[in-house]
Amino acid sequence: MPKHSFQDKPIRKQSAVTPSVANQPDDLIYGCHPVLAAISANQQLNRLYITPKLSQDKRFEPLIPLLKARGTVVDIVDSQRLNQLTNFANHQGVAAKVAPYEYIDLHELIAQAKEKTAHPVILIADGINDPHNLGAIIRTAEALGMQGLVIPQRRAVAVTSTVMKVAAGALSYFPVARVVNINQAISRLKEEGFWIYGTIAQGGQWLHQAKLEGAIGLVIGAEDKGISQSVLKACDFLLSIPMAGKTPSLNASVATAICLYEIRRQQLLAFPSA
Repeated sequence: MPKHSFQDKPIRKQSAVTPSVANQPDDLIYGCHPVLAAISANQQLNRLYITPKLSQDKRFEPLIPLLKARGTVVDIVDSQRLNQLTNFANHQGVAAKVAPYEYIDLHELIAQAKEKTAHPVILIADGINDPHNLGAIIRTAEALGMQGLVIPQRRAVAVTSTVMKVAAGALSYFPVARVVNINQAISRLKEEGFWIYGTIAQGGQWLHQAKLEGAIGLVIGAEDKGISQSVLKACDFLLSIPMAGKTPSLNASVATAICLYEIRRQQLLAFPSA
């Protein structure tokens, strides 16, 4: 059985982030939608940079006094300053420095998940390095009603400003636990009654044929290496997505979305009011 996830090694190695993103501070978000989503979700902004024109826009003008009351420093700046801050990214006239993300304890994550539903789903990201993938996974998981995510402290991307931007506000409703050891986290989930499903490119049970019920921990592997050997051995079941075309692999966030939709589909069939 292949020891890798849906995300086989790409034929041509590509950078995980664009040059503009690579040179930006980890606490910076930019663009109207990401900044408004952060404000709407009551995310703490340490500093807001906004052009004079946009500061008078009906979307932002009433928010500026509220932000100042929360302790946000509001700087009215020109586009040139925003270009410098964002490395000429598409900032749309606004950027913000966000407070560091506050992770949840694994024990609390599990307790909250079980309080919300009798069939909770917690994702386990085994070494995701691309912040765009992690942000997209979080956004999809929250939209489909999953209960949380576990990520490792080392050799994986943390919840950075890029992750927050791509997640588009989902992190305000979707908790993330950051753990020292993924295998220990899996053991804890098993003790709490979760079945652990790993995702591999080939050799697993077809996703649509699997019976996905009860409390589920879904493991998604790294973009290049897939799920590590030790984590694979800890999985109760292995799943594969049936592929029909010539493209041998899927992006990590796309593969995750397919798996989560199948889980959600089966939940709705079993519990129509879920």
